[in-house]
Amino acid sequence: MSLNRSRIPPPVRGGPSRRGVLRGGGAMALTGAMGAAVAGCGTGLGVDSHGTVHIEVWHGQTSTALRAVKRLVADFHRGHPKIRIDLSGGVLADDMLQKVMAGLVAGSPPDVAYIFGSDLASVARSPQLADLTTVVESGQVPWKQYWPAAREGVTVDGVVRAVPAVLDSLAVVCNKALFRRAGLELPGPGWTWRDFIETARKLTDRGRGTFGTGWPAAGDEDTVWRMWPMIWDLGGEVIAEGKREIGFAGEPGVRSLEVLAALAKDRSVYVDPKPGGEQMYQAFASGRLGMVATGPWQLPDIRQAKIDYQVVPLPSFSGRSVTISGPDTWSVFDNGSARLKAARTFVGWLMEPAQAYRWDTQAGSLPQSRPAERRPQWRAYAAEVPGLPVFTEVLETARVRPVDRAYPKISMPFGEAITAVLLGRSTPAKALRRCADEADAAIAKVR
Repeated sequence: MSLNRSRIPPPVRGGPSRRGVLRGGGAMALTGAMGAAVAGCGTGLGVDSHGTVHIEVWHGQTSTALRAVKRLVADFHRGHPKIRIDLSGGVLADDMLQKVMAGLVAGSPPDVAYIFGSDLASVARSPQLADLTTVVESGQVPWKQYWPAAREGVTVDGVVRAVPAVLDSLAVVCNKALFRRAGLELPGPGWTWRDFIETARKLTDRGRGTFGTGWPAAGDEDTVWRMWPMIWDLGGEVIAEGKREIGFAGEPGVRSLEVLAALAKDRSVYVDPKPGGEQMYQAFASGRLGMVATGPWQLPDIRQAKIDYQVVPLPSFSGRSVTISGPDTWSVFDNGSARLKAARTFVGWLMEPAQAYRWDTQAGSLPQSRPAERRPQWRAYAAEVPGLPVFTEVLETARVRPVDRAYPKISMPFGEAITAVLLGRSTPAKALRRCADEADAAIAKVR
């Protein structure tokens, strides 16, 4: 059975980005007035007269993923008659941070919430966010067998503060027809960013309105997060270890931005000014882009557009593959011992192999552990989807953005720097200096 929207769609987020656009790090600025908007959330929940524990789950999903959540909850109820889950918290994942923080201010958070990994550090400032170390360590799959990205994405200051919900990675999807038309061989593992620049130039045909590649340029997190593999490959870090400053000033940042400057100079990059890169993806689906760096969530749209494609790992400077993952999480809040125990039971049950497989294939996630990837069920499923195994294979080298409250203060000025370079308004070195000045000043205040 082929991959389509009914099999492995991305979680519907209600906003432009597929993978957790940041909301400016303003979570902790919420006031009591905002809490009034959710006053009464969770009322009526707890232990009833029959000894049944009622908990509230804010899942953030719609469409196919919502149907998957409802089926899983129904199965959970059959096996756990003394726990009942309320799914009526109707908020999309893109609005989850604001509603959860307001609930915390009002003293009425949910028991479980679907939180973007980029937001977890802000939520972790609340003492009501539960420690889930015992949940992951007692699971059927050993915690150390989860991909490093899955583990790192739910760990704050050395403590497991959530469990993985959706896992992805970045790779390059190539339009095979445009490669054939340009007389080019498809790239493979081990190719370099220099190869990428040259290939993009040769794929560009202004007469036909085609570009070698595309890049989001709204300055949002979708603009930024695809830069980190370059930074890491060159030995840089997002935040310098033990310091209150960015860790990519100098060569890692300049050389990474020089890739974009070269693409812009060649006019081989489609610069998408809209948030989330939606126009870029539409251009690829219409056969106007030769290559696009994206994740497995985009495959349904590409297949529906009948693009003959191939997936290859990201290029590198060093010859070793480096990529990024943006995990989403199930987070648990302490609303009393009975509800906390029930919530931990539920998220632990979701991590069991049978449920994890169903959720992964229906909510658009990659398998979250090596044993899950090796299961015959997943192997058979992935074999039906061209390119999907590549996204899983590169998880071996995937890293995550730091789960740190300072991150939004870095992402915003770096997004501005990237956009300035793509639009030819600044050189890489000048744009990076401005980014460093703004980010370092902001980090010093946050940390």
